[in-house]
Amino acid sequence: MDTCLPTNATLIGRAWVPGAGPCVVSVRRNEVVDLTSRIAPTVRDVCEMDDPVGYVRTSKGTTLGDLSCITSQSVEGSGREDVVHLLAPCDLQVIKACGVTFAGSMVERVIEEKAEGDAAKADSIRQRIGAKIGQKLSNIIPGSIHAGEVKCALIEEGLWSQYLEVGIGPDAEVFTKCPVLAAVGYGSRIGIHPSSTWNNPEPELVLAVNSKGHIAGVSLGNDVNLRDFEGRSALLLGKSKDNNASTAIGPFIRLFDDTFSLDDAKKLTIELHVSGSDGFDLADHHQMQHISRDLEDLVGQTLNQNHTYPDGLMLFCGTAFTPVDDRDEPGAGFTHRIGDVVSISTRSIGRLTNTIAYCNDCERWNFSASHLMRNLAGRRMI
Repeated sequence: MDTCLPTNATLIGRAWVPGAGPCVVSVRRNEVVDLTSRIAPTVRDVCEMDDPVGYVRTSKGTTLGDLSCITSQSVEGSGREDVVHLLAPCDLQVIKACGVTFAGSMVERVIEEKAEGDAAKADSIRQRIGAKIGQKLSNIIPGSIHAGEVKCALIEEGLWSQYLEVGIGPDAEVFTKCPVLAAVGYGSRIGIHPSSTWNNPEPELVLAVNSKGHIAGVSLGNDVNLRDFEGRSALLLGKSKDNNASTAIGPFIRLFDDTFSLDDAKKLTIELHVSGSDGFDLADHHQMQHISRDLEDLVGQTLNQNHTYPDGLMLFCGTAFTPVDDRDEPGAGFTHRIGDVVSISTRSIGRLTNTIAYCNDCERWNFSASHLMRNLAGRRMI
């Protein structure tokens, strides 16, 4: 496995360094370089700068090793303190997520709800109402007059749903995905709840947003979804989304510079590949240009005069991916098996690869903000 990083990109991330702890890193000429300093002891501090690109490009840094070697160690030695390995590229940023931002996944969320989280019921419901809803949602602008007319029509037909409310209504769905510092990075195992029998990966673009609402760059993320939990009740969203190792971000944040902009990010194609030890193989992709809400609008609905984030945030933008092809029993659709290798990639950002495990078998989250502060103080970085 490798990160497939783009050339000439300005990258910022984090790595665990034995004897030190979490360090701010970048990649130069296929080498991972430690940029941690008292000026910028965290990735949060870099993103808050007026010129984060200039800082990353000009800081001298210390070479930690070859990128390919460290990515291999990230797979084999994830969670170990005696080897250099990649961490999620964010630290003090709050990790937020937006849902139901693509029409295709919007329909599947309605089906999920109508099936009450039972995968066996989903296929018949999909045949009965899926196409009908999908046709009405074609090219709709959320919050528009037309969206309101479609809402009225779907209510009359008995097809309205809370998922459609956040999908085509004026207010986007925004929720807290996991606690600060709880996300895992490239190579780590990523968790599904052991009680879940219907779940899937959610490949997404993740925005790195500073406290002023400025989008400094982008990364890739897996917003693991438990379709049975959330389908039974939307009030189980927290239990569905926030579990040990249930959030992966990486491999790095690509900062916007003269080679890559937010407009470029809006045109990305995000690819997904799932490979199972049972021989199962799934490949799919979605294009960011098909998202129903503008990326700046998602940021504005998250960070505004009503809610501030003094350390910035990482914002998952939603996915169009909802696998429906059967993996096991006819009509049961897709669900993960333990040991599935999930890769999310795009040429402009790289590849995020993780292996599926049960949450209780993943590396436990035991390094929080208090641990980071003590660590940095001990290294005289703050």
